[in-house]
Amino acid sequence: MSRVVEEIADCSRCGLCAERRNPVPGEGDLSSPVVFIGEAPGRKEDEMGRPFVGSAGKMLDSLLSHVGLEREQVYVTNVVKCRPPGNRRPLKGEIRECTRYLNEQLMILTPRVLAPMGNSAAGHVLRRFQLERSSIGEIHGRRFDVDAPWGRVAVYPFYHPAAVLYNRKLEPELRKDFEGLLELLG
Repeated sequence: MSRVVEEIADCSRCGLCAERRNPVPGEGDLSSPVVFIGEAPGRKEDEMGRPFVGSAGKMLDSLLSHVGLEREQVYVTNVVKCRPPGNRRPLKGEIRECTRYLNEQLMILTPRVLAPMGNSAAGHVLRRFQLERSSIGEIHGRRFDVDAPWGRVAVYPFYHPAAVLYNRKLEPELRKDFEGLLELLG
């Protein structure tokens, strides 16, 4: 994984590196059966060089704790490894250039479950496996079995943890989806 992290640090393919403070390659247990995938780093993540350390990260930690997991037991990353200016959504070209790093990470990690969080990450993962893209409201908490280069994988999308910060009514659904993840992991 260290080679991929170095490549991400040296990357200038899409231009997001020009304004970043730190690249955010991802972190966690390299043998975790689940990889959580967000869209892109935010302000706090850019400052610290770590994924999901702001308010959404605290919510993710709470959700993991709800099902008896700790952050150190999972792997957390993003589709795009550098913060887009003003926290805007990554552009298609930025995603296209950064996808190679996510693909390399997944080949190293060989997870049994891919857990994209939010519309953008879920859309990216679904497209990668030629699945029909739907809104996160329609597909959250549903299992999609796919063939990845390293074997059979379950794609299990979630609402982004930040969604709960803006709409507290989503929290029970998100907690239920995390309970479903725990069942999926066995």
